[in-house]
Amino acid sequence: MNYTYIVECADGTLYCGWTNDLDKRIADHNAGKGAKYTKPRLPVKLVYYETANTKEEAMSREWHIKRLSRKEKLRLIQGKKGK
Repeated sequence: MNYTYIVECADGTLYCGWTNDLDKRIADHNAGKGAKYTKPRLPVKLVYYETANTKEEAMSREWHIKRLSRKEKLRLIQGKKGK
């Protein structure tokens, strides 16, 4: 299974990415490994994710999410809560 995700950094910054191992990716972000876009040593929390059947589908969704404004990302996150 592949995942597209958004994490929130401790300073409120939102980052998105894709992975096939969501738990490991979040742990790596928080350990400062492989998290080239997040700020070093600031913990992140998972605020949004969705599944994809293929790597290409997850990468495509990530590409679209990265182009959203912060306001649009927050709207996306809020829309997924409670589902």
